[in-house]
Amino acid sequence: MMVLLRRRDDLVCQQVVELVSDYLEGALPRSERKRFERHLRACPNCTAYLEQMRVTIATAGRLTPDDLSPEAREEFTDLFRSWRADGPGAPD
Repeated sequence: MMVLLRRRDDLVCQQVVELVSDYLEGALPRSERKRFERHLRACPNCTAYLEQMRVTIATAGRLTPDDLSPEAREEFTDLFRSWRADGPGAPD
């Protein structure tokens, strides 16, 4: 059985999942992006997760209000209002 030794600065899968949005938005500093990409080269599961996120974002970006049922539109509107009410600047 071969055991791969991790370097101290290597990312683990949980960290990759937490950084995926910043990576896709180009918001990671260069050093973090390199660590992220090094992990992807060695981890097919995180590579698949990244691709799933890309597909999800692309698909969601093509949705229009007419693509949603009235119930789904209402649910999203309620979620947004709740998020806004609880977000920064919300009254205490």
